[in-house]
Amino acid sequence: MIGDTIAAISTPQGEGGIGIVRISGPEAVEITDKIFRTAKNKSRHQQNFKLVYGYIHDPGNERIIDEVLVGIMRAPHSYTKEDVVEINCHGGALPLRKTLEVVLKMGARMAEPGEFTKRAFLNGRLDLVQAESIIDIIRANTDEAMSLAIGQLSGGLSNKINEIKQQLLEITALIEANIDFPEEDIDDYNLEEILQRVGHIEHDINKLLENAEAGRIYREGLSTVIIGKPNVGKSSLLNVLLKENRAIVTDIPGTTRDLIEEVINIGGVPLKIIDTAGIRETEDIIEKIGVQKTKESIHAADFIILVFDAYDGLNKIDEQIIDMVKLKKGIKVLNKVDIQDREKLYITHKLKKILPHWPLVDISALKERGINKLENEVVSMVTGGKVIPRDSIMISNIRHKNQLVKAVNYLKDVKNAISQGISIDLIAIDIRGAWEAVSEITGTAVSENIVDKIFAEFCIGK
Repeated sequence: MIGDTIAAISTPQGEGGIGIVRISGPEAVEITDKIFRTAKNKSRHQQNFKLVYGYIHDPGNERIIDEVLVGIMRAPHSYTKEDVVEINCHGGALPLRKTLEVVLKMGARMAEPGEFTKRAFLNGRLDLVQAESIIDIIRANTDEAMSLAIGQLSGGLSNKINEIKQQLLEITALIEANIDFPEEDIDDYNLEEILQRVGHIEHDINKLLENAEAGRIYREGLSTVIIGKPNVGKSSLLNVLLKENRAIVTDIPGTTRDLIEEVINIGGVPLKIIDTAGIRETEDIIEKIGVQKTKESIHAADFIILVFDAYDGLNKIDEQIIDMVKLKKGIKVLNKVDIQDREKLYITHKLKKILPHWPLVDISALKERGINKLENEVVSMVTGGKVIPRDSIMISNIRHKNQLVKAVNYLKDVKNAISQGISIDLIAIDIRGAWEAVSEITGTAVSENIVDKIFAEFCIGK
């Protein structure tokens, strides 16, 4: 257990029906007793797992601060495995701030970002994967992202990681038995068994890594830029995808002068989508700034939706844009196909040869034609065309992915070492390295700096 008592407001800023001040630590109940009176003016509140109605008052002047409901959760049956008190105040900034102030005055200290969850980890209630999944639940933008985070909180990924750790420990025991009894040289059978076990572990880790990129996108969103020449229909496409008129649409080129950013859900994939200013030569200072921002957003994007005009055909601006995005992943969109024109047939034929590794989708943003096909192509590119079940175990955190890649590299070194007849002592070092790499995912072997960095991403009060 950690020695001091912390407190913070655990609900978002702003007005609401309820706001919560959370206290955790050995003095949580004692501090509450000093500032809480029940409706019958009793000073002690000892009921566990019940909400009790009463008032928070300031012991310094006996003034009532707020009418509240107070709940006590005693250790170890609480979020942090410490004594926890939650004071349910009226959800305004002033009653919450005043309640927190009097709690701090009675001996608690202000909690750091994520410190309640950090205590849950340090006290053994959660491992590091489960702790990180909590912030993913808070930030989830789609049902799929939410389902993925809930699966990790419930221990699905942790169980798989623990299985891999156990298999590595068994190999270590096999090797150490030989090291402890050097007069009995390890035989070829045992070496073959080690190779087989290492191969199985490597296979299991690679299965986890297969969908890691899709998992990352479900967790973080896909940074997507809609790009094209002026008046090609970028803003119209954004409005159709959003199902609302978010961007101004006119026939006048250069209407969009700044970046418009939104998050949309396409087949469970959260797209952080940016509608950009059309790229063209212009003397307008404001439009020039918009064009520069467009170029910067292309550089930073994960994914490009490149829009062409079926009516106007291709020109030098299109060619410039194609050159900018040729190293990116994306989709070609031929817009305005509702306009009957022979030129469209020529454009389609030509576009198939341009960026041939990008799918080509015909749409009419005006008539909302082809939008479902466009959305399906986006999901297919994210998932690699595979159907990923909601209950599947997926890697979604780049930290977890990096540790698994590190473990695979250690296992490859083990296989190479055995094939080259290198000393079993050195092989044991690589096995240990793989175990430590995997253990860092759940927090079994992790530095304090990494723990601090992870929980610093949390909000205060969580």
